[in-house]
Amino acid sequence: MAANPQFLKYVDDHQEDYIKRLAKAVSIASVSGNLAYVKDVEEMGTYLVEQLTALGATVEKRAIGTHKLEGKEVDLPPVVIGQVGNDPKKKTLLVYGHYDVQPALKEDGWLYPPFELTPDPKGSGKLYGRGSTDDKGPVLGWLNVLEAHKNLGIELPVNLKMCFEGMEENGSVNLDKFIESEKDKFFSGVDCMCISDNYWLDTKTPCLTYGLRGINYYEIKINGPDRDLHSGVFGGTVHEPMTDLISLMSKLVTPAGEILIPGIKEMIAPLTDDEKAKFEAIHFQMEDIHNAVGGDVTLSNDTVKTLMGRMRNPSLSLHGIEGAFSAPGSKTVIPCGVKGKFSIRLVPNLTVAGVTEHVVKFIKEEFAKLGSKNTLDVYLTHGGEPWLADPNHYSYRAAHKATEAVYGQTPDYTREGGSIPVTLDFADILGLNVLLLPVGRGDDGAHSTNEKIDTSNYINGTKLLGSYMYELAAISKD
Repeated sequence: MAANPQFLKYVDDHQEDYIKRLAKAVSIASVSGNLAYVKDVEEMGTYLVEQLTALGATVEKRAIGTHKLEGKEVDLPPVVIGQVGNDPKKKTLLVYGHYDVQPALKEDGWLYPPFELTPDPKGSGKLYGRGSTDDKGPVLGWLNVLEAHKNLGIELPVNLKMCFEGMEENGSVNLDKFIESEKDKFFSGVDCMCISDNYWLDTKTPCLTYGLRGINYYEIKINGPDRDLHSGVFGGTVHEPMTDLISLMSKLVTPAGEILIPGIKEMIAPLTDDEKAKFEAIHFQMEDIHNAVGGDVTLSNDTVKTLMGRMRNPSLSLHGIEGAFSAPGSKTVIPCGVKGKFSIRLVPNLTVAGVTEHVVKFIKEEFAKLGSKNTLDVYLTHGGEPWLADPNHYSYRAAHKATEAVYGQTPDYTREGGSIPVTLDFADILGLNVLLLPVGRGDDGAHSTNEKIDTSNYINGTKLLGSYMYELAAISKD
C-alpha cells in the first residue's frame, strides 16, 4: 500500500514548521551525563509529552528509579510512552528513540552554538545542532507523521506504540528492567519494532540495518612496588609493571588486525552465500572510508573485506594505559601500577561469557611466562551481546518498499560495527523482529563537533517513516 499522497504533500508543505519543531528540541540541552543539565533533560521529556498529547496520543511519563551522577543520587530521566490507535484488525508497531544528547560546548570547535539549530549559511541544507541527527531529528520525524495525519483527519494505517528514553547516551540505565516490567502490559500485542538511531553508510544511499556488533571491554591491571620509583635508582633492579603490561598487550592483536587470542576466530559464525551477496551489493567505495578517517590507512583495499571487517568480523582495539606518565616533558618514573584497556567487538556466536573465558585464560598464561613477581588482574568491565535480525522479515520487506518509494533507490542492507544495547534488550525481552531504519547520513557527525542533519534527510525521513507504516499495514506476515 503506497503512502497516502495527501500525507506526502502535507510533509512537503510544512517543511518549515518541522524545522521549527527541531529547532525547539535542539535548544533544550538535554545532556544526560552531566549533573548541571538534569533539569534540561526533564524539560525535554516534558516537551515530548506536551507535543504527543497535542497530537492525539495517549501519553505517560514513567519514573524508572535513580542513579549516581557525579557522586550525587538523582532521579533517572523518565521514559515517555505513548500510543495512537488500538484496532485489533491492524498491526501494532513499536518505535523507540532517545531524547538525551552528548555534551557539547562552542569552544570544543563548533562552528555555531551547539544548542541553536543553525542552517548552513552557504545554503547546503545542512542543519547544525547537537541532537539534530542523534536522535532528536528521527524522534521528531514520528511526531511529524502524527501531526500530518491528525491535521488531515486520516487514521494511521497501524496502531503505533512509542517508547522514548532520556538516558541512552549514558547507558540506558534501568531501561531493560522497564521493558521487562511492561512486557505483558504496555508492550503486549506488538507485532514488530522500528528504531531510527543509526545512519546511512555513505551520503547517497539509504539503507536498512539488520545487525550490530556487541562489545566486551577489558582492563589488565599490573601492580608491583607500593610506590612510584626513580628509574635511575631502581631501573634494572625490579620487575616494572609497565614492561609487563606492554608485553601482554602486544600479544593480543597484530598490526594487521588479526586477533591472537586462541579460540576466538574458531567461534565466528560461518559466512553464508546470502550474507556475502548482501555485502557485495552495498554501494561503498574505499574513498568513503578514506574520507571518514582522513586518509588511506585501511587494512585492505578490497571493499567487501573492508565492509566485513567493519560489520561482521570481530575486532580487538587497544584503547589506553592508565597510571603511566602522559604529560608533556620528560619524567623518569617507574609507575608502581598500571592498567591497560582494550575491547573486542563481538559478532554472532561470540558471546560475552565465552569470549571472556578465552581472554582471561590467555592473558593469565602469557603473564605466567614472563616470570614476573608483579601481580596481575584481568577482568571484564562491561559487555554487550551482538544482535542479528532476519532481513527477510515482513517488516524489512515493508521498509524496502517504502525506501524505494521515497528515494527511488534500492536500499543497502548493512550491519553496524558499533553497538546499540537497547536493540538487543527489546529483541530478547519482547521476542520481536527489530528494524533499524536510519534517517541521517554517514557524515552527520553524531557525538562529534558540528553534528548536523540535512534538511532533505529530515523531510524525506519523515516521509519514509510514514510510508513504512503504510507498507507495513499492507504486507503479508508470511
